[in-house]
Amino acid sequence: MRLEGFGIFVKDMGTMIRFYRDVLGFEIKEDEDGDNVFLEKDGTLFLLYGRDDLEKMTGRKFCYAGKVSGHFEIALTVADYAAVDEAYNSVLKKGAVPIMAPVTEPWGQRTCYVADPEGNLVEIGSFVKGES
Repeated sequence: MRLEGFGIFVKDMGTMIRFYRDVLGFEIKEDEDGDNVFLEKDGTLFLLYGRDDLEKMTGRKFCYAGKVSGHFEIALTVADYAAVDEAYNSVLKKGAVPIMAPVTEPWGQRTCYVADPEGNLVEIGSFVKGES
């Protein structure tokens, strides 16, 4: 098996499309008014599926995390430590929810966390110190 992409089951398709497209820079791969929308980031397929559609297709109900969810993260990397801080400030100005401001961890990564509009965690980090 080969990993093709990653999917999130969403409540509000329009809000989630705008966040991933306009705040995080994902490219929409099809008409954005569909029930399910494919996006791409750096060659990785990212799928947004309507929760109702999943339940209709499978014939069963599912439980979904509410508020900020710690079930998974989407990890994005940037060029260096300075770019972590720049990206964090940029996505906050565009509507991301702050979770953890940039810090440099003992293992050498500068990292931070924000949440998307439905509470899924997005990490922005780098292991490259950059120019001193």
